[in-house]
Amino acid sequence: MKKILLLSSLLFLACKSAPVVENAPYKVSPESVSKTLKYLSSDELEGRDTGSVGIAKAATYIEGIFKKSGVQPYFKTYRDTLTNYPETAYNIVGYIEGNDPELKKEFIVLGAHYDHIGIAGTAVDGDVINNGANDDASGTTAVLEMAKYFGTHKTNKRSVLFVLFSAEEKGLLGSQHLAAKLKKQNFNLYLMFNYEMIGVPMKRDFTAYLTGYQKSNMADELNGYAGKKLVGFLPAELTYQLFKASDNYPFYETFKVPAQTICTFDFENFEYYHHVKDEYEQMDVAHMTSFIQEMVPVMEQMINSKNRTIHLN
Repeated sequence: MKKILLLSSLLFLACKSAPVVENAPYKVSPESVSKTLKYLSSDELEGRDTGSVGIAKAATYIEGIFKKSGVQPYFKTYRDTLTNYPETAYNIVGYIEGNDPELKKEFIVLGAHYDHIGIAGTAVDGDVINNGANDDASGTTAVLEMAKYFGTHKTNKRSVLFVLFSAEEKGLLGSQHLAAKLKKQNFNLYLMFNYEMIGVPMKRDFTAYLTGYQKSNMADELNGYAGKKLVGFLPAELTYQLFKASDNYPFYETFKVPAQTICTFDFENFEYYHHVKDEYEQMDVAHMTSFIQEMVPVMEQMINSKNRTIHLN
């Protein structure tokens, strides 16, 4: 009995002295991931072709999430009109100022492209809409989940631009335009981090891969932040020169800083690239939710590191 009373007393004291956790760890909602992904890849948006009515609807949806999450426009409005495309097209650019008086002078760009390839010339099983769920409604969903987190919690020491690029499918035109525009403004860019095709999992000993793996120490740093092998090297990314194939590349060329894309499409796990069957039903929402959940604290540590620990090799 004395032992029981002693243990009870020790337990009481331990509980009394333990710090109170006011905020539970942030949870990425599968319902939120599903809702955004499903809308962006819906038939209503008609494949989100650059300059189309469908992509304009996607832009309005993205702006709504930014506003609700407390993410401000970086320019006069969220819409950054492209100067290198013949039709009206625009990136959507949101901004959260850093909360550190010095580090807020530095920026991180978190991006994905929200455009896709629109209506197919030939129907497949009666379907002509290239919905682009994996490419890249999935990456757009990840960026919007990051915007929701940082917009609500404001934990970022550095300033962050959340960019959804248009005209990626037309030759990286949205990112080329924005990188050049920011460069003229003496934009103090630490790094650019891009999400591309994260809708299905890989069967490997790491969750995702980085394009341009050997160009910087980003993979090592991200794995250090995660405390596990979260990202790895995929030989196919060299074979297909994926480093140059997404919106990270114009930032690398223009700013000469680490600018890389994270992806879980490995050429073995998804057969509907630029295909009308790239639809919501093909996506693994549980995988996406888990992956984004892991990336939130990783992004937070990257954004808040005291020094620029990620650098080009």
